[in-house]
Amino acid sequence: MWHDFFVALALVFVIEGIIPFLAPDALRRMMLEMAQQSSQRMRTMGLISMIIGIGLLYLIN
Repeated sequence: MWHDFFVALALVFVIEGIIPFLAPDALRRMMLEMAQQSSQRMRTMGLISMIIGIGLLYLIN
């Protein structure tokens, strides 16, 4: 179980590192735009992301 957790965590690091590696300027612009969003919109985007992730986990398993 712990092995699977650390594999998943390592994949998160790899996936999270792709955009800064390939397009750092685009990431910088995106982060500046995100900083201007309201807290409610950020929460909504986070909730949608979590729901999609849970749905994908359900389909995979």
